[in-house]
This record gives sequence, structure tokens and C-alpha cells, in this order.
Amino acid sequence: MSDRAFDVVVVGSCMTDLVSQAPRLPKAGETIHGHKFFIGFGGKGANQCIQAARLGVKTAMICKVGKDFFGDNYIQNFKDNDVHTDFVWQTSDAATGAASITVNDAVPWEGENAIVIVAGANMRLGEEELQKALTAIRKAKVLVCQLEISSQTSLRALQMAHDNKVRTIFNPAPAIPDLDFGFYRVSDVFCCNESEAELLTGYSVNNVEDAHQAAQELLRRGCTAVIITLGPQGCVVLKAQDKTSTHVPSTAVKAVDTTGAGDSFIGALAFYLAHHPDMPLEEMARRANQVAAVSVQAVGTQTSFPFKRDLPADLF
Repeated sequence: MSDRAFDVVVVGSCMTDLVSQAPRLPKAGETIHGHKFFIGFGGKGANQCIQAARLGVKTAMICKVGKDFFGDNYIQNFKDNDVHTDFVWQTSDAATGAASITVNDAVPWEGENAIVIVAGANMRLGEEELQKALTAIRKAKVLVCQLEISSQTSLRALQMAHDNKVRTIFNPAPAIPDLDFGFYRVSDVFCCNESEAELLTGYSVNNVEDAHQAAQELLRRGCTAVIITLGPQGCVVLKAQDKTSTHVPSTAVKAVDTTGAGDSFIGALAFYLAHHPDMPLEEMARRANQVAAVSVQAVGTQTSFPFKRDLPADLF
């Protein structure tokens, strides 16, 4: 089974979101009554993998979960979404990554929230697992990484892919200010949002013009192409062979919940990079914008990610 060739391989995180909705956030030492609780599947890596899978490419996830109820559930969630799970390892040494989220929903979608994240098993993914998955990494069309697992593990995975001429997408999220410069050199597409670009470059990124400047700085560090996503303003695309960056606007939609929109965009980008490798990057970004725009019109993270059947045929 492990010798299969996959279109998109994602090395990254799985998180179980435990969400409580309450009329306000509790004070220290206080217990209050909430009125709604739900469990959601999250983690940037898993989100991106599932969005790519829903668009119709063969995907595999390389990750680590706990030998617990949440780990078992997450593996089933991958299977339900046609994501290959041979490289989803379970460990007894740590719990499945979890985010405990309390949302003050007095003002829907504008309420403050309090979040405690425990990375757990995600941080146990390392060199040993990457070596076990080496054949899948070598044969992939596209490899995707982020920073919700050990940054050394992400860098090593990107390096392995790069050495084997596999196209790479790196999403430096959550961003760290002292990012190893090795990441730039092994990123075919370096894709971040405005706040991540700001933290990495030191430039203020408030609009399209600022994003052009930040993209130039990121490109100077050695990536092949840079995409900076700007939410409703679309994104800015800059490639090494071009002197100037291109602004790719997004379609205006009524956003209900923007959670996970960036992951939807990257999952879609991975799909296009694998499925239409000769398509101009600007066109891939335009279409990925449209996929992400659909995701913000529904509640939740993975629950809002569209399937191929939900989207216009001209996106494919």
C-alpha cells in the first residue's frame, strides 16, 4: 500500500477542537453555563489535506495522533474524506493535539474567544516517521508543510521533497520571527497571510501595495514564488522570473465564518499544482480564492470546505 503514488502529501498537524459557546467568557476561578458544545476536526495540516482531497486528488497525510478516542476519531475522519492513512501514526506518549475554545457569542462571529492549544502528539512527529514515508514523499506531485509541528520536521520534509524534484508549498503558520532561512530555499510556493508576512519581513502589510513590497523581500530570501493572501482583498503573487507582483482579486461574498479560509486556499492551491502543473500560478491563485470564498459562507472549519460537486465546473 505504501508504494502508491499520491498527488498531494501533507506533513503537518491534527487538532481536535473542543468548542464551548457561552454568553461571555468566565473570569478566573469562575464557572459559567454555556449553551452549546461541539467537537470539530482542525489543525492546519489536516485541514489543507482534506480540502485538497475534496477537490478530487489522491492525498496522504503524514502526522501523529494519540492512542486515544480523539486519535481514533481523527483517523476515521481522514478515511471518510478519502485521505490515505498509512502514515498517520498513533503514540501512547502524548495525547492527540487539542484546542479548547470558549467563544463569547453574544455578538455572532464577532465575539471574543479564549483558546488553549496543546500540540500533544503533533510534536512527536520526526525524522523516523519521515524516513518511513520517504517513498510517498519521493513519488508525490506536491508536498505541503506548515509550522504546527516541529519546525525541524517541516524543514526536513520540504528538503526531502525538494531533493526529489517534488514541488513544495510552505505555509509559515503560525509564523515565527526567527524562521530558518533554509525554508525559503526549499519552497516552490511560499504562501502566507498578511500578519505572517509582517512578522517575517518586519514590513507593515495593510493593503495590496504593502503586500507587493513584503513579497519582494520574501522572494529575495530564496523562494521560487511567493503568495501573500489578503482575505477579502484576494492575494498577491510574485514569481522569481517576474520583476513585478500581480494582485489577484477575490470575489465579494457575504462571510459567515472565516475560520480555516487560509487552509481551504492552500488545499485548493495544492490541488491545482498537482492537477494542472502547467497552469499559471496567478490562475491557480484566482481559482483557489474562489474555493476559499465558498468556505467562508458556511460555519465551521472542515465542515465548511467545499467538495468538487459543490463548485462550478469551470474551476476544474
